[in-house]
Amino acid sequence: MLHSIEKKFRGKKVTVMGLGTFGGGIGAARFAAENGASVTVTDLKTEQELSVSVSKLDGLGITFVLGRHEMSDFDGADIVVASPAVPIESRYLAAAADSGAELTTEIGLFVEFCPSLICGITGSNGKTTTVSMLRSILEHSGRTFRVGGNIGGSLLSDLADMTSGDIVVLELSSFQLEWLDTMKWSPNIAAVLNLTPNHIDRHGSLEKYSLAKRVILNYQKSADTAVLVTDDPGAKSFESSVRGKYVRVGAGIEGDGITCEDEWISSRSGMSSERIFDTRNLMIPGKHNILNAMTAVACAKIMGIDSDVVSKGLSAFKGIPHRLEFICEHRGVRFYNDSKATTPEAAAAAVKAFDSKVIPIFGGYDKGVTFDGMAASVSDTVGWAAVIGATSAKISGALDKEGVASSVFGSLEEAFEGCLKRAQSGDIILLSPACASYDMFSDYETRGDIFKSIVGKNCENRN
Repeated sequence: MLHSIEKKFRGKKVTVMGLGTFGGGIGAARFAAENGASVTVTDLKTEQELSVSVSKLDGLGITFVLGRHEMSDFDGADIVVASPAVPIESRYLAAAADSGAELTTEIGLFVEFCPSLICGITGSNGKTTTVSMLRSILEHSGRTFRVGGNIGGSLLSDLADMTSGDIVVLELSSFQLEWLDTMKWSPNIAAVLNLTPNHIDRHGSLEKYSLAKRVILNYQKSADTAVLVTDDPGAKSFESSVRGKYVRVGAGIEGDGITCEDEWISSRSGMSSERIFDTRNLMIPGKHNILNAMTAVACAKIMGIDSDVVSKGLSAFKGIPHRLEFICEHRGVRFYNDSKATTPEAAAAAVKAFDSKVIPIFGGYDKGVTFDGMAASVSDTVGWAAVIGATSAKISGALDKEGVASSVFGSLEEAFEGCLKRAQSGDIILLSPACASYDMFSDYETRGDIFKSIVGKNCENRN
C-alpha cells in the first residue's frame, strides 16, 4: 500500500484547494508532500485567518496562495484535492479537469487506500452524536479503530499503520458523499439516520440533496450492510437503494431489526428478542438520541461486538460538546448549549427533549430551508423565543403563524439577556440555532463557546 501511495504522488504537482481549519486540508497537504509531491495550497481566506493551519505545515516546502485562487495552480496540476465544501461545478476545478488533472478530496484519498472495514454514518441530524456513541462502544471493545470524516481531523497519516482487521467509523456529509460519487464508492456498513431539507443553498433542491445522501448506499456490494432508521420517512425512502444486507432500526419496525421495547434497545430476529441496553442509562436527553443509540447498536452488532460491551459503551457516553451540552444551573434556571443544531429539525428535537419550559435562541446563516415545521413542532412547549441572525425574519414569521411570540436581537449577548429577563426557576435557556453559524461566527464551535462564556459571566455577575 505504501508503495502505491508514493507512486501516486512522487514527482506530481498537487494543488490543495481549501486549507481551512477543520483538519482535512492540512492532512491532505501533509500527506501529498510527505509522499513526494510538489504541493500548492490555495484558499480564499487570508494568511492571517489561516495562520494556525499554515503553521502546522511548516518545514514541508509547501507553496501557499492565500486570499485568492490562481488559475495556473489548477490547469497546471496533476492532482487537485478539493475541500468537500467546494462545489464540483467550480470553474477552477473545471479547468483542472480539462487539463487532465485528477480531482479528489481528502476523504477520497483516504478511502482509496484504506485497507480496513469502513462504517459510514450520514443523516441530516445526529451524525456526530451517533458516531461518538459508536466510538464509546468501540473504546470498550478492545478492537483497533479510528474515527474520522466530517467529525473533524484527518486519518491520512494513520494509513501506514492500518490493517484489514481494523475498524474505521466515518461521519459523512452530503458534500463528502457528492464527491465520493465520482469514485463510485460506498462503505461496508452504511447507516442513514434521517433525511430532512438541508444545504439547499448548495444542492439546489431537496431531490438533489437526497441524491447526494444516497451515494452512501449506491455502490455497496452484496456482502455490505445498510442500516436505515425506518421511523424517519426520509431514511425509509432509501430502501430502494439497498444493494446488500439490510438492518432496520426504529421504535416502530415490524419484523427483524433493532428496536426499543419496554425502554430497552433490543435486537429482534425471528421469534426471539435480545435485550441490549436500558435506555434509562443514557445520559443525554431526547427520544431522538434513543434512535441515535439504536443506530450505534446496529452498527456495533454488525461489527460483531458483544452486547454487554455495547451496553457498557453507551452507559459511559456523556454526550459531545455543543450538542445538548449542559452548562450550569443558576437560581433554578438550567442553561444548555446546542450550537451544533444547524437544522430546524435538530433544533425542534432539542426543544422537545425537555419536560420543562424551554426558552430558546434560534437563528443564524440562511441555508435556504423553511422553519414552518420547526415552529409547528415547538409551539406547544415554547411561549416565546429569542431570534438572531440572517434568518431572524423567516423564523419570527414561522413562529408567529403558530402563535409563538418572539423578539429579534442584534447579537447573541442581547438575545441571552432577553431570555434571562423572562426565565423563572425551573425553566431552561437553550441555544439551539436551527441554522449554520456563518453569518455571525466562524463555525458552530465558536458560537457555542461564546454562548458558554456569556452564560458563565452572567451567572457570576448575578450571584
